[in-house]
Amino acid sequence: MDINLIKDQICDVCHKTWQLGWVAANDGNVSARLDDGTFLATPTGMSKAFITPEKLIRIDEKGQILEAADGLRPSSEIKMHLRCYEKRPDVWSVIHAHPPGATGFAVAHKAMDMYNMIEDVAVIGSVPLTPYGTPSTIEVPNSIEPYLEDHDVMLLENHGALAVGSDVITAFYRMESLELWAKITINAIILGGSHDISRENIQKLIDLREYYGVTGRHPGYKKYNKVEG
Repeated sequence: MDINLIKDQICDVCHKTWQLGWVAANDGNVSARLDDGTFLATPTGMSKAFITPEKLIRIDEKGQILEAADGLRPSSEIKMHLRCYEKRPDVWSVIHAHPPGATGFAVAHKAMDMYNMIEDVAVIGSVPLTPYGTPSTIEVPNSIEPYLEDHDVMLLENHGALAVGSDVITAFYRMESLELWAKITINAIILGGSHDISRENIQKLIDLREYYGVTGRHPGYKKYNKVEG
């Protein structure tokens, strides 16, 4: 894909995450893999509302800067992005944000392992809560690695959410779906309870992924939260 188109997509996604209230101040980061094996990443210390193509940074697989405007450098959380690319050759974009609904689950230490929404059962599946990791350290990539094989979306304990995709727009769609799903579930709980679809119908929905050409990974039926009582 043309690098200028990818830059435009990253900027568009950055602006949308800010407009939607998924990030504040300099929260969040977005990256994309390029055909030559290098990566584009958003700079640290800058609101996603202010990202423009010339502010994006080009790095190699070790996170070393190849191209950057004066004074700009990638987020220290780029380590998390690079681990996704290293372990998942099918991943071409990574988005990290703090969408309030989904991050509420992360702060409450609850995985999103509900099977209550048709689209999310088919496209995302259960979303694990990865163990706490100190930002900017190797702890965060280490904490997500065990889940990368089966999941395209994760909650980061007390931190936020992570989504990967075959391109920038797909990764954004997954984050968007995650947040809407979280809000719907919270509303259902307020109204008296969230109810899962039957196991038989869950499998039917998962089987539809191939028919609809859904890319990425799916964990199948998997529960993470302990059943109380």
